[in-house]
Amino acid sequence: MPVVEKLKMFIVQEPVVAASCFIAGVGLFLPAVVRPILDSLETSKQVPQPALSDVSIKFRKMFI
Repeated sequence: MPVVEKLKMFIVQEPVVAASCFIAGVGLFLPAVVRPILDSLETSKQVPQPALSDVSIKFRKMFI
């Protein structure tokens, strides 16, 4: 277990660098895992896009 001991020593000696490495790891991990999950969910429930004329009519009604 010399690797674990060296890792513990690194964290004790350089806590800011260790925290930065942890945050960077999370930042790399989340998009790699969460994005494909979200993409697979989005394809199953696609909402039809409203017509532009309907949107503009409703928008005008809101402000008139």
